[in-house]
Amino acid sequence: MQENPVRWFEIYVQDMARARAFYEAVLRRKLDKLDTPDMEYWAFATEQDHPGVGGALVKRPGVPSGGSTLVYFGCDDCAVEAARVAPAGGHIHREKMSIGQYGFIALAVDTEGNMFGLHSMQ
Repeated sequence: MQENPVRWFEIYVQDMARARAFYEAVLRRKLDKLDTPDMEYWAFATEQDHPGVGGALVKRPGVPSGGSTLVYFGCDDCAVEAARVAPAGGHIHREKMSIGQYGFIALAVDTEGNMFGLHSMQ
């Protein structure tokens, strides 16, 4: 049996305090600050043994908010899938990079202009 393809989502924001207050009030869920390089990252709490995927509010320099939700697909090594993007008609926005203890990501754009992420632990 294959695992679910989506690992997590990110909702990009410009005003983190305002966005956190909104989502915590609407969903009645506390967000947890994660220590991440080059961005502010507040995660929706998840349980590993429960169905569904996790996600977070993200404030990252150079990434606009408003319609900017990013889905990350799980991979064994995200560089492998990233190498398939251009031949399939898309392009790489950011090559494989470390996100510290959380593994590695690559950012790609599909043939319709949608950005998506690839995630792996190696």
